[in-house]
Amino acid sequence: MAKILYGVHGSQHGHAIRATVIARHLPHHEFLFVSSEEGAGLLSREWRVERFANPGTRYKNYKVDTLATLGLAARTFARRGRELDRLARLIDKFRPDAAISDYEYFVPIAAKRANIPCLSLDHQHVISSCVHDIPAGMRLDYYGILASIRLLFSNCTDYLAISFYQPPVKPGLNARIAPPLLRDSVFRHTPSGGDHILVYQSCSICDAFVPFLKTLPRECRVYGYKVDRVDGNLTFRGYSEEGLLADLSSCAYVICGGSHNLISEALYYGKPVISLPVGGAVEQHLNAAYLEKLGYGRYLDMKNLDAAMIHDFEAELPARRAAIQAANFRGNELVFGLVEDFVKTGRLPLA
Repeated sequence: MAKILYGVHGSQHGHAIRATVIARHLPHHEFLFVSSEEGAGLLSREWRVERFANPGTRYKNYKVDTLATLGLAARTFARRGRELDRLARLIDKFRPDAAISDYEYFVPIAAKRANIPCLSLDHQHVISSCVHDIPAGMRLDYYGILASIRLLFSNCTDYLAISFYQPPVKPGLNARIAPPLLRDSVFRHTPSGGDHILVYQSCSICDAFVPFLKTLPRECRVYGYKVDRVDGNLTFRGYSEEGLLADLSSCAYVICGGSHNLISEALYYGKPVISLPVGGAVEQHLNAAYLEKLGYGRYLDMKNLDAAMIHDFEAELPARRAAIQAANFRGNELVFGLVEDFVKTGRLPLA
């Protein structure tokens, strides 16, 4: 048995869900989690969690709220010295053998100071660890997020990026890419060919979106609005993991933002995806660009939608399903093995 210090980015749920999958599959190890916000709440249901601030992204009106995001970062950095001292004391008491960070700020720095090997395990580092062909219109934002990742979240010793697309790793890095890490509940549902559209909005809501959905000729099962009601062809559903996965596994296709986790689950079920990334969220725009490039879906702009785009997309569904079927979107077994190897040796086995 090893002791593992695990830092988890607290904004949204995706990071904590990924950490939960890892910890449940390594029950012979002891975990101490460091997280914040929604992530801390989710993880504390099963494990000990220490709450630490973390730089995160805020959204408003379907785009990144830059002022709120910078304000959160400033508050975090104002506490940096005290938080690192507190984490150092936790490390002295817990005495971890290894550390893991899912886009968390403090754990890699503290682990480095304590000479503890630290594995970065997230999706964001596919941005900084890999070679990309960035569209001209995205380059300024891309280099901005690249600088942010390198400055704030790149103090680990090794990097394992989880991604439904797997571009080449930059030479000389202690890094590798693995297919998506899926939650166990995904495997309890068998995909089928339904007629409805699964619609999911998570981090921000666009006022023009619901009126647009009402123009579509299919039933839309809509998640993210935190209501249960029927409005014409729209069936709004409050969040239920099993309900969401049942609707996802049986839909015709998916319309969502740019969340890597949901896109990966949709692709695992063989479902083409229309991605409408949030303005200024570079990771989401990169996900959408790869969806389009690999033939799995379409990259569309929330502010410029019309029914003709959906009609054209539906005409392409057979080809997109064939492209999805030819790829692998389950990386669980590979990832579990790589994490075990890292915990045992302190290094990530490179491909």
